[in-house]
Amino acid sequence: MATGLIALLDDVVAIAKVAAASIDDTAAVAAKAGAKAAGVVIDDAAVTPRYVTGFAAARELPIVAKIARGSLKNKLLYLLPAALVLSEFAPWSITPLLMAGGAYLCFEGAEKLYEVIVPRAAAHADPTAADGRAEDVEKTMVAGAIRTDLILSGEIMAITLAQVADQGFIARVTVLALVGVLITIGVYGAVAVIVKADDAGVVLARSSLAPLRVIGRGLVAGMPGFLKLLAGVGTAAMLWVGGGILLHALEDYGFAAPAHALHEAAVAAGSVGGPVVEWFVGAAGAGIVGVALGAILVAIVSLVHRQH
Repeated sequence: MATGLIALLDDVVAIAKVAAASIDDTAAVAAKAGAKAAGVVIDDAAVTPRYVTGFAAARELPIVAKIARGSLKNKLLYLLPAALVLSEFAPWSITPLLMAGGAYLCFEGAEKLYEVIVPRAAAHADPTAADGRAEDVEKTMVAGAIRTDLILSGEIMAITLAQVADQGFIARVTVLALVGVLITIGVYGAVAVIVKADDAGVVLARSSLAPLRVIGRGLVAGMPGFLKLLAGVGTAAMLWVGGGILLHALEDYGFAAPAHALHEAAVAAGSVGGPVVEWFVGAAGAGIVGVALGAILVAIVSLVHRQH
């Protein structure tokens, strides 16, 4: 898991440990919960840059800031209280909610794969070409990004809650808030760097120093490909996280054979190729489950739309 965004999550976890140094147990749980949500965090960071594509450079950071504020509101004002109520009065609902979120991730990932195979014209539309004022277009895009974030944040908070369901009330509040705030800062800080990297490259390319000019030109030339790679990582993360959530949830309901078989295959591969191979085999297996379930859901949704 040596991607830049997972390294970012490691930094977030490290900050969580420092911030909660006076309550070591809570810090450990927060770190574990943040790591469990890694795939969703990758997807969150991978999805957001597309919402600022096509806008003036001066509006990119303000748009990211608006989405980040909306994300914090999603986590702290809506999802955190809902998670606490569920853990207090309906703890049995956590696993079904995780399964629903996992199924949604599989659906989203499979839909993105389908759009790669069968591109739609709308997928390439310029958001700034829509009718109406630029301010209205920006509001629409920000609102759409915050709605998407609500789903992804809900999954992050549900994964976190599953890790702290047996903790005391104060510990649950602390961990949920800590993970929510730090992941939001980490994700949207990374998004801000990503969307401004090409502008920084233009500035460096005009430098009087040859090494800086080379770096700047590299940034300008490399960012389009990097964004495509990031989108691919986000799609893969949706599928392996969604599939993994469903496999583990099935274990809770007594259907442990699929998860155990995948685990044994990963361990066997790891004994030959090492821990990276073990992780890759496990993630690939969960991703295959995610693709299969997502394809079924995409087919069902398409059939329903055709009938209406």
